[in-house]
Amino acid sequence: MKHVKLASIEKAIEKVDNLDDAGLEKVAETYALAQQTLLGYVMSAAIEYENEQLEGLLIYYYCLISEAFAQEKFLLNQITQDQIEAFEEPFFEMLDHYFDTDEEEVLNDFIDQPELTQFMMIEISTKDDDGSSLDDDTATQLFIVIMAMITLMNKSIKI
Repeated sequence: MKHVKLASIEKAIEKVDNLDDAGLEKVAETYALAQQTLLGYVMSAAIEYENEQLEGLLIYYYCLISEAFAQEKFLLNQITQDQIEAFEEPFFEMLDHYFDTDEEEVLNDFIDQPELTQFMMIEISTKDDDGSSLDDDTATQLFIVIMAMITLMNKSIKI
């Protein structure tokens, strides 16, 4: 399978973090239109978890991860609601196993994007430049949703 490399993640961070509001809105709109069903699924988590802080984080990481895939020049098939529904049960079973055992290989085997997985693990566990960090619930929720998104995007790469 094709993997997103660390260099592409770094380029995506550089691009997304240096956009002004108009540029960020344009990038968000581009990626939103490209995968409307996926974005709807990702954004529904903020409502489901009743966490307003999560909403802004999800938009940011949706753009960042989408840009990382774009940096690799990966073309994605449309992700459908049927694919999401078929994916959920095995995904949550894997997560239960991961949270019970803390075995990273369980996560890596299922998601099959090791650099992105490692990146998100670091993102949720380290403090920002200003010294702030996510509360445990928000960090866990963000991790779960973005891991789901990465998995779905990975499975939709055109070969």
